[in-house]
Amino acid sequence: MTGVLPTPPSGFDLDVPVLVIGGGAAGLISALTIRDSGGDVFVIEADQVPSGSTALSAGLIPAAGTRFQAAAGIEDRPALLAEDIQRKAGGENPQHLVDLMADNAGTTVEWLADRFGLPFSVVTDFDYPGHSRRRMHGLPSRAGRELIDHLRAACEAEGIDIVCNRRAVTLFQDGDRITGVEVKGPEGSERIGCDALVLACNGFGGNRKMVAKLMPEIENALWFGHDGNTGDAVRWGEALGAETLHLGAYQGHGNVATPHGILISWAVITSGGVQVNANGHRFWDESQGYSEAARAVLAQPGGIAWTIFDTRIADIARQFQDFKDAESAGAIRKADTVAELAEVCGIASATLAETLAAIPKDGTDTFGRSFTGPGLEAPYAAVKVTGALFHTQGGLNVLPDARVKLANGSTSPNLFAAGGAAVGVSGTSDRGYLSGNGLLSAVVLGRIAGLQAAAQTRMEPSDA
Repeated sequence: MTGVLPTPPSGFDLDVPVLVIGGGAAGLISALTIRDSGGDVFVIEADQVPSGSTALSAGLIPAAGTRFQAAAGIEDRPALLAEDIQRKAGGENPQHLVDLMADNAGTTVEWLADRFGLPFSVVTDFDYPGHSRRRMHGLPSRAGRELIDHLRAACEAEGIDIVCNRRAVTLFQDGDRITGVEVKGPEGSERIGCDALVLACNGFGGNRKMVAKLMPEIENALWFGHDGNTGDAVRWGEALGAETLHLGAYQGHGNVATPHGILISWAVITSGGVQVNANGHRFWDESQGYSEAARAVLAQPGGIAWTIFDTRIADIARQFQDFKDAESAGAIRKADTVAELAEVCGIASATLAETLAAIPKDGTDTFGRSFTGPGLEAPYAAVKVTGALFHTQGGLNVLPDARVKLANGSTSPNLFAAGGAAVGVSGTSDRGYLSGNGLLSAVVLGRIAGLQAAAQTRMEPSDA
């Protein structure tokens, strides 16, 4: 069990200026920022190698007004990104946090590219739901594993110590300051003292009891996140008297191939694909987004659906490594006619034909979804999918400097939170999740937490 205790009288086995808990995007970007600011940093990671939720994602970061967009002829600005975030969340997010994310995403992406050589480019051949501009920045494979590998390599090149197979179990405090952490590893426990602590240990989606209590509508969904997301940051925060916010918010996904367990890019939907249930009927407006899709799909017979598209759309989706993996695994079924497609899906041919014929070429359907451009044409493709929980979006409330806010209105002066450990900008439920919000919080708060933690170590405790 995680907990909070007074500083041990015997002191610590090791003392470091800044300790970062978690080796996902938020933690590694914090570490790179601290080192780039001239500070010393030590990272502990519970897994055998750094990965976190980042490695399970598409690795795409929404950022506005970047030179990468300019090179692609895309005009954008942070204020538009902020408007899109709030629109998707129904205005439920704290405005200062939305502005913080939108204003700092572009500079953070460009810093990663310029300082550490990450080869970002913008996805330019389809639109993500809720984004008024094409602003998703990713690496060539469009896979989070590539992003985390680049960040880890950058840390190694900078001489940053990342110690794996170490899980933090206890925080130590003296008054309102964090003084250190107890970690457990293969050889036992050790205590690490620190001048500043960055919590980058993600959310609580892997803790089924917390999920059942805080978001019961998704408790039976496939868990597609990182198993290490057990809610440590939230439990520490509660013990410290920290303020939490929007703990019922999460990112779902209604397009995970089953039984293969492979994420299918939502590009197959935004480019013109649709979802039908086991009876061959469409059941919702798919353009709302992939997070809401999880509950929509799980509500269908057997908790499954068939995502139907065509070879034109498959060519677009093939830029994502996950889609290529799904093809290799045989999850993507092909058919030359609607009758063959119906047979592949186990659906009555006449029913499926009627469903597909009802999709307008240019116009709005009965669900309120607007279609433009080429319609579905043979040859077709289909994949059997289910709904999944990817990661939680609520967490510790933070100030604009990523410092954890306490429930009494004060702060712990040397405790910072980033990524899934902190509240995101997805409102109060699954409906507020805008594509890329998870990594947006990770990279921006990771960067800010790193800057502030580095500054903290240059201050005397009496000045902090």
